[in-house]
Amino acid sequence: MSASDKQPLIAAIEAGGTKFVCGIGRGPHEILDTHRIETTTPEETLEAVSRWLSKAKAEHGHFEAIGVGSFGPVDLDPKSETFGYITTTPKPGWQHTDVVTRLKNRFKVPVGFDTDVNAAVLGEYLWGAGQGIDPLVYITVGTGVGGGVLVNGRLLHGALHPEIGHLAVPPPVNSLAVQRECQCPFHRSCVEGYVCGPAIARRWGVRADSLPLEHPAWEEIADVMAHALMNLTLTLSPRRIILGGGVMEQPQLIPLIRGRLMHHLNGYLLIPQTGREIDSYIVSPGLGARSGLLGSLALGRMALDASR
Repeated sequence: MSASDKQPLIAAIEAGGTKFVCGIGRGPHEILDTHRIETTTPEETLEAVSRWLSKAKAEHGHFEAIGVGSFGPVDLDPKSETFGYITTTPKPGWQHTDVVTRLKNRFKVPVGFDTDVNAAVLGEYLWGAGQGIDPLVYITVGTGVGGGVLVNGRLLHGALHPEIGHLAVPPPVNSLAVQRECQCPFHRSCVEGYVCGPAIARRWGVRADSLPLEHPAWEEIADVMAHALMNLTLTLSPRRIILGGGVMEQPQLIPLIRGRLMHHLNGYLLIPQTGREIDSYIVSPGLGARSGLLGSLALGRMALDASR
């Protein structure tokens, strides 16, 4: 029997506002199968997830737990009546959706549940660009903006969970955007309202992946992100910040963000991370697009260990 055979089989679900990515495996080097499901209504999407998990179980064997990293906000308080729910999300139709109870009732196994970005920071901490790094922050910039935080080896929960995408930032100065306003329906000037994919498309009149490298939008996006990273650097004092998501795949963006962060800090922090080590302080994910799914698998393993 190989070492990997000794590891329990876990089902993982990265539940995003655009797509659900499901997988089954034993660890980062043994993912047996994956499947993408478009996010539509809760009933349709969760039923499609359950059908795929049943199929995966028939093909690969009994999985011992399920890990879910979900878009939010979500209720992570085990004592709450709505634990395992997606709560006040702006995603139409998904408000107050019970994810965990449905999966537990269907498959009769422990279910680990957290935000998609907390799952991603956990995956990066265990197997990616954050190995041995603590405190660690992961931010994804895509359909929305979210952030996960790991401190003292544990995912950060509190009254809720980190909502980094809605940190207040100064409005961009002298913006050349065709629509200058913040696109967040809740706030007048927050990170997500300026730099998530849909906000970029509305503000600049073109999708982010269609903007040329020299377009002024990138300088503005970098400046907004740098304000957010300055706030996180000053409040959490992380040892590394990982930037993922589709928008961050632009090769010029992370170097621009590093430069703007140093500009905004203006020499205040005399630490290597915001000086000569800035290139290893603000980095891309080591796991690429797999951070959330692998982190969800780790959540399932943690739920299994807690149940024994």
